[in-house]
Amino acid sequence: MLKIEVILGENDVMAISEGLKEIGIGGLTVSKVRGRGKKPGPEIHASKGSEIFVPQFNEKYRLEAIISDTKEDEVIGIIKDNGRVGKIFVSQILRAVDIATGDEGESTI
Repeated sequence: MLKIEVILGENDVMAISEGLKEIGIGGLTVSKVRGRGKKPGPEIHASKGSEIFVPQFNEKYRLEAIISDTKEDEVIGIIKDNGRVGKIFVSQILRAVDIATGDEGESTI
């Protein structure tokens, strides 16, 4: 099993979610977060345009999904096709346990 974590600079969440549904990925966790990347965020004009402020952190979206190893390339392809700006991180999951049923392994996803 793999954990796919995506940090998006723009709100492409729905397009990615719909693409993942089409290949049977149902579980997806989405969070609105704040952070900074390599590039500075857009300037904010304050005080009726007389002052320019560059925020330290910008709004971003984080998506997390646990998938089977066999769907890795397909999931990454969907994210790349439907996302405009961001990063994809892939991690190995050692163990997964369903709290309600006690099931373990890929049957939990």
